[in-house]
Amino acid sequence: MPRLLAIALLGTLLHLAPIAEARQDPAPVRAEVARFLDTETRSLPGEVRIQVGEFRADNQLAPCVQFESFLPGGVRPWGRISVGIRCLAPSPWSAYVPAEIKVMGLYLVTTAPVTAGQILGPADIRRESGELTAQAVDVLTDPSQAVGHAAKVSLAGGRPLAASHLRLPPAVVQGQPVKVISRGPGFQVANDGTALSSAADGQGAQVRLATGQVVRGTARSGGIVEITLP
Repeated sequence: MPRLLAIALLGTLLHLAPIAEARQDPAPVRAEVARFLDTETRSLPGEVRIQVGEFRADNQLAPCVQFESFLPGGVRPWGRISVGIRCLAPSPWSAYVPAEIKVMGLYLVTTAPVTAGQILGPADIRRESGELTAQAVDVLTDPSQAVGHAAKVSLAGGRPLAASHLRLPPAVVQGQPVKVISRGPGFQVANDGTALSSAADGQGAQVRLATGQVVRGTARSGGIVEITLP
């Protein structure tokens, strides 16, 4: 009986061995996430730096030959995020990989104290170089986004200037039908959609297309949202 039990136990271990050894190599996972983020950040202003975090080597996931990366709903490629990755073949699974995106570029700051209600002129702002991802998500980057608009609040001199600090007329209003213009090398496609958020000219806006897909682009005057594709 002990001999039969030992043989049965050995057979079970041999059967489980391939499962225990089925681990996904982290290298192609991290490479896929890096490729995905490179595509997603090409339209961002400034110099983009992408750092993909670790993917556990003892993950116990079946090796994959076809990946698909995605961002969870509402997440934009900005700062510290988690990127989803799915295996499409041969065995489906999903996991998340940490990543950090830093964008270095120019943003607006006040040259002197600004009072609430003050109309900003060219002399009231200047451009400063730094990490955009360390600023407010709606930090302004071009003087045309601020000059001629009134301040909603008082601001100290040298303060980074955000869209929320100014009374900006909305280019896109939540619930409004909009035209989504997708542009890429040698092509342009127009789709109809509905704005899911209000945004001033040059700000990011989310849109639900007629197909139900939710996309993010840049709001432009006249109810237009632009998307730049690689």
